[in-house]
Amino acid sequence: MSGVAIETGPKALEQFNIAGRSAFVTGAASGIGLAYAETMAEAGAKVTLSDQNLEGAESEAARLRSEGYEARAVQLDVTDRARTAEVMDEHAATYGGLDICFANAGLGVGAGFWSPAGGRDPAGQIDTYDPANWDKTIAINLTGAYNTMRDAARLMKKGGKGGSIVATASNAGIMCEAIVPMPYMPSKAGLIHMVKHLAFELGAFKIRVNAICPGPFATNIANGYLKDPVVRKAWDESTLMGRIADTYQIKPLALYLASDASSYVTGTPMLIDGGMALGKLE
Repeated sequence: MSGVAIETGPKALEQFNIAGRSAFVTGAASGIGLAYAETMAEAGAKVTLSDQNLEGAESEAARLRSEGYEARAVQLDVTDRARTAEVMDEHAATYGGLDICFANAGLGVGAGFWSPAGGRDPAGQIDTYDPANWDKTIAINLTGAYNTMRDAARLMKKGGKGGSIVATASNAGIMCEAIVPMPYMPSKAGLIHMVKHLAFELGAFKIRVNAICPGPFATNIANGYLKDPVVRKAWDESTLMGRIADTYQIKPLALYLASDASSYVTGTPMLIDGGMALGKLE
C-alpha cells in the first residue's frame, strides 16, 4: 500500500529530557520560581536562580549543588532593564547560551475589594486603593516579564537553536477574583496576551512562548497571607478540589513546557488551578 510515511519520532519519556540545557529563572528564591529551578536542576539542566533576595537565591543554589546539581545564583530586580540584560548575558556566557527561561517574578500588593472574612474591604476599592501599589504591580508583573522575555528572545535568536520561554501568569488573568488586589488581574491578563503575541512573532526562530496560569498555591506571595486561617479557608473553598496546591505539583507542567515534549505547543496559557476557573459549586 502506498501512502504518506509516518515518522514515529522519539519515545514519550525521551521527549522530556533536558539534560545539558541551560535555564534561567526569575523570582527563584522561593515559591513557584524555586519549584521551577528545582525541576530544571533535577532534570539535568544547568540553572541560574535570580531573585531580589540574593541571600535566599544563594542558599537554594548551594542546596541544589550539594545535591549534585549545577546551579548558580544572581541578584536581580526585573524592573532594572540594564541589569536584566547583564545577568542574562552572564548566564549565556557561563553555560554556553540560553535554552529555557522562566519569567516568573511577580507579586500581589494590597487588598481585594472583598474581604476573605466577608464584606467589602475599605482598602481594596478602586477609589481607595493606593495607586503606588498599581505602579509596583504593573512594573514587576508586566514590565519585568517583558524585560526578561525580551532578553531571552535576544539570546535564543543569537544561539540559533530556538528555545522555550515560559511566563508565570495566573488564572486571575482569565477570571475576576474579589479577594485579589485589582492590579494583579490586568497585569496577568496583559502577560497572557504578551505571551500569545511573542509566540506569534518568535515561532519563525523556533522559540516557543507559553504561560503557566496557577490558581492558589501555598507560597509567600503577598507577604505569606495564606498563613492566615481565614484567608486559607477562603482559598481552599474556591477550588473544585477543596484545597490549594503545593508547589511540587507545578513541576511536571514546568518540565513539559521546558522540554521537547511540548515541541508543538506555543502561545498557550495553561491553567493549573484545581478547577477554580470553572466556578464554584454551591
